[in-house]
Amino acid sequence: MKLSQTRIAILLAILVATSSGCGVINRIRSKNQLNEAARAYREGRFVEAEQHSREAAELDPDNKTAPMFIARTIHAQYRPGVQTPENIAKAQQAIDAYQQILAKNPQDDEAYKAIAYLYGAIKEDDKLTQWISARAASETTEPEKRSEAYVVLASKHWDCSFKITELPTNKVTTIDPANNKATVSYRKPKDPKEFEQAQMCVKQGLVEAENAVKFDPNNESAWSYKTNLLLEAAKLAEMDGQTEQKAQYQKEYEAALKRTTELSVANQKRKEEEEAKQAASPPKG
Repeated sequence: MKLSQTRIAILLAILVATSSGCGVINRIRSKNQLNEAARAYREGRFVEAEQHSREAAELDPDNKTAPMFIARTIHAQYRPGVQTPENIAKAQQAIDAYQQILAKNPQDDEAYKAIAYLYGAIKEDDKLTQWISARAASETTEPEKRSEAYVVLASKHWDCSFKITELPTNKVTTIDPANNKATVSYRKPKDPKEFEQAQMCVKQGLVEAENAVKFDPNNESAWSYKTNLLLEAAKLAEMDGQTEQKAQYQKEYEAALKRTTELSVANQKRKEEEEAKQAASPPKG
C-alpha cells in the first residue's frame, strides 16, 4: 500500500529532527572533548590532549577549533634541540597539521609562524627559506606581512656577509699611538669564493631590504637591515679597492641610518605614550 503524502511528510520530519538532534549532540560532545584536551594540555599531558582533540574533530568535522588544538598538541610533544629521528618526525607531523589549517585559512598567522619556527628548529634551512620566500612573494598576503618576510630573508643574507667580513683574517684594527684611536680596515679573503659569496649575499639582501621597505615604509627592522647591508657593501667595496663605490655606499648607509633612527625614536615615543595611557587607566573589576 502506498504511503499518503501526509505520512511521507511526517516521516521526513522525524528523520530531519533525528539527524539534527544527532548533530547537536555530537557538537556538544565535541566541545566537551576540546575542554578535556585543554585540561590535559595545561597539565602537560600532550599525548592525551592530542587524542581528545582528534576525537573532537571526528565528532564534529566542521569544528574550526579542533584542527588548531590537534596541531598545538602535536607541536607540544616536540622537544627543542633534540635531533633524534623520532623527535624530528614529531616536528614534521606538527608541520603537516599546521599545513592543513593553512589549506583552509591561508591567512592564519599562528600556523604560518609555527611552521617557520619548526623548520628552523629541525635545521631545515632550505625549507625555511622557501617557506618565507613564498609569503614574501604572495600577492594575496597583506603588505605588512610581506615586508616582515622580506626582513627575515634580508637578515639571513646580512648574516652571510657579516660572518665573512668580520673574520679576524679579513678585518684589521690598527691603533694610532699618538691619540690611542683605533682604525678598522678590511681586506679581501684569501679564498676568492668567500668574497664572491659575501658579494652575492649583500646584493640579494639589499633587494630584499628594499622590498621590505616598499611594502612597509615604516618598518623599522626593514630600514635597520637596509642600513646594515649598505655597511656590508661598503666593506666589500673597500676590500675590492673600489674607493668611489665605497664612498657612495657610505653615503647611502648614513641616509638609511638616519631614517632608522627616526623610526626608532618615533616607535619608542609611541610605546611610552601607550604605557602612560595604560598606567592612567582605572583597573578593571
